[in-house]
Amino acid sequence: MADDLGTLLRKLREGAALTQEQVAERSGVSVRTIRRLESGSSTNHRTGTLNLLADALDLGEEDRRRLAATITSPRGGPASRAPVPEQPTAPEAGAGVPVAGALRSGQAPPGRATSAPPGHLPMHDTLAAAAQELATEVRRRWRREEAQRRVHDPFPLPVRWGPAPAGLTDRTENVQRLWPGEAALEVDLEGDLRSVSDVYRRIPSGRLAILGRAGSGKSVLTIRFVLDVLEAPVPHGRVPVIFSVGSWDPTTTALRDWLIGRLLRDHPHLAGRGPRGATLAAALVDADLILPVLDGFDEIAEGLRREALDALNATSSPLVLTSRREEYAEAVRAAHAPLVWAAGIELTDLTLDDLAGYLPRTTRPITRDTSGDDGTGATATVWDAVLEELRSRGNPAGANLATVLTTPLMVILARTLYSETPGQDPAELLDAKRFPTVKSLEEHLLAGFVPAVYRGSAPERDAAGRRPRTPSRDAASAERWLGHLAHHLVRFDRDRHDIAWWQLSDTLSRPTRTLAVLLATALSVTLADWMVGLLLTPLAIGELLLQGSLMGPAAGISFGSVYAIMDRFGGGAVVEPTRVRVTLRALHDGLGHRPLRTFIVRFGHGLFGGTVMGIGCACGLALERALYRGTSLTDPRVIEGTLINMVVFGLIFGSAAGLVFGLMAALEAPVDVTTAATPVSLLNSNRTTMVRQFLVLAPMLTLAIAFGGYVIVQLLQGSMGRLNWGLADSLFIGTVGGLGGAASYVLAFTAWGQWCVFSRVWLPLTGKLPWDPAAFLDDAYQRGVLRQTGAVYQFRHVRLQHHLGNAFRRQHPDFAPATFPPSEADDS
Repeated sequence: MADDLGTLLRKLREGAALTQEQVAERSGVSVRTIRRLESGSSTNHRTGTLNLLADALDLGEEDRRRLAATITSPRGGPASRAPVPEQPTAPEAGAGVPVAGALRSGQAPPGRATSAPPGHLPMHDTLAAAAQELATEVRRRWRREEAQRRVHDPFPLPVRWGPAPAGLTDRTENVQRLWPGEAALEVDLEGDLRSVSDVYRRIPSGRLAILGRAGSGKSVLTIRFVLDVLEAPVPHGRVPVIFSVGSWDPTTTALRDWLIGRLLRDHPHLAGRGPRGATLAAALVDADLILPVLDGFDEIAEGLRREALDALNATSSPLVLTSRREEYAEAVRAAHAPLVWAAGIELTDLTLDDLAGYLPRTTRPITRDTSGDDGTGATATVWDAVLEELRSRGNPAGANLATVLTTPLMVILARTLYSETPGQDPAELLDAKRFPTVKSLEEHLLAGFVPAVYRGSAPERDAAGRRPRTPSRDAASAERWLGHLAHHLVRFDRDRHDIAWWQLSDTLSRPTRTLAVLLATALSVTLADWMVGLLLTPLAIGELLLQGSLMGPAAGISFGSVYAIMDRFGGGAVVEPTRVRVTLRALHDGLGHRPLRTFIVRFGHGLFGGTVMGIGCACGLALERALYRGTSLTDPRVIEGTLINMVVFGLIFGSAAGLVFGLMAALEAPVDVTTAATPVSLLNSNRTTMVRQFLVLAPMLTLAIAFGGYVIVQLLQGSMGRLNWGLADSLFIGTVGGLGGAASYVLAFTAWGQWCVFSRVWLPLTGKLPWDPAAFLDDAYQRGVLRQTGAVYQFRHVRLQHHLGNAFRRQHPDFAPATFPPSEADDS
């Protein structure tokens, strides 16, 4: 006789050598619930609870089937009264552990891929609300992106596809999740842009690989898929989210962790806490409520694609993967297996009939006089002669152009350059001397895109007579700035695609960044010295000006050295936006939520930086006194006094900075973000955070330096001679150190500070970016050059990014690319 649920669950737990407490810790299910289940006193066996327990016990397929049978068999008893959710047809069926219902023909074997979708399982209200909010934001974001791309104007390009080659997809029996011996059904995978979600629903495993060559329409198809799934009458159960997978390094970051990190970056409201204390992003991923749409598998570094495919094959969850065909095929050959359980489709080329139906409708008709008796004219467009030449195939130029216009990317570029730009005649594309090869035609269309979209009239003033925040950009400047960004997205190991405002500092070399930090710190300390000196000291103006002019550079050199060292060892190059707020309420929770190691690390950094800063200030003060009083720096008394000041100031500034920055760890609490991130909103919220940090750091450093200095001087009094630390000195040095130190830290070691120093000042001064980079990036997004993906921008077309980057390098001899002999592919 088969075991009941309680007996079987207890046997499985004992077989795994786990206590009830250990199972509770692994699963998140309370010990009380586990005891009730094992004792048989519970009559409400929730499928979600059993899923968690099965995962915690690491059950195999047979044990999972036995567990499912205890609540589906008609043997009577309490277990038979448990509600059994209806098994949906794929692909609503999601990845997870089936614990209810016998499998019908065509369904997956137990414990593999199909089960009731998350929407059918008991769900915490907080998690359900988070999933709904995420779906709303994803829908809003990609609707706006479709509008920016003008996909529906005048109608969507006919992007079509057929089944991918057999060697790039898994066996049909595996895709359909069949039992051994069951006959596979024929599934029609052909379709077009209007039917992408329908085709996906025909795939029982819910795993699909979308392949195509560069510019074939994968991104447009991906966006339409997400919107169709979200707008479907029957909910899918998972929220489809597009992830640009090119930045994933599977050797250092697990797929789950990487997905969570991307969700937190692009949807900061998911940083809130979920049911069991994890972030909402982690809870959604773990609850299988996210359908990852992994866009750009080919953009992963070549040496990492095999590892990435292996990592994806270690999962069973539904997902959608897009890639160029050749790169994906290479990864499949290296891994000796395609994406498991995945069907595959491959995008096909546009035809001449597609072009004839689309291009003429993208431009205004031209009325031509005819000799007809009625005196009317015939309508034509600038594309008519070109299309006629393409049909005739009378010369190589027409054949080359027909080849170029087989991808949606090139068609959109041609439309932008000729249909939407007055005075441009597409007949020039048929000039064989000017464009002898397919590549030359593609480069021409890519090169003309930015000038075309930046060619426009002067901006109009608003009703109040004010100019808009974003002025019109001339094409040459815009192309130079975009080229700078495109060039610095390239790294030796991979191509990056995210243009993040907090990473723009990485476009500068380490010596340049160090010099910028040095100057910013020197200016901060100098201004602080002058302002505080005017209020708190009786110094003459001349002496005060000299003191500030020397103290600032001395502090700048010291702090610049600290920045250079931390930058060298990975602590200062790029700082992620801070997702914390400073509040006294964090002290109520204590340091239990923040490991002691965080405090020690912060204390160590502050101690090191403060000590070096104190030594620098002591040297600056000694130099100022020597110059103002006319004493020699080689005087033994001056040298002795300087060395004593270096020790004392180093101890005072180091201990104060270490204590203050260590305590800041206890004062920081996660940001309660209620709106989804955009680059501008994240920048504004980070600015607010930095202002609050400065307002806390400045008075804390002031008090720590002033009172800590008094204590240290009293302890050292006598052992190092007579030390003077009066009330006026205490307030002056403490206030200057507090204001200058806080400003220096904010400018050098926060994302918003680096944005101000590098992106708003240094890069514009050198002509590499405009004076308002945020407005420029938003303007480029509005013009259709960039797309917005959460908190970052990306070039709308990877081919455009590569073209702009190459053009930038050709204009700068220092970045001249290597040259290789021409290949046959270049002339094809």
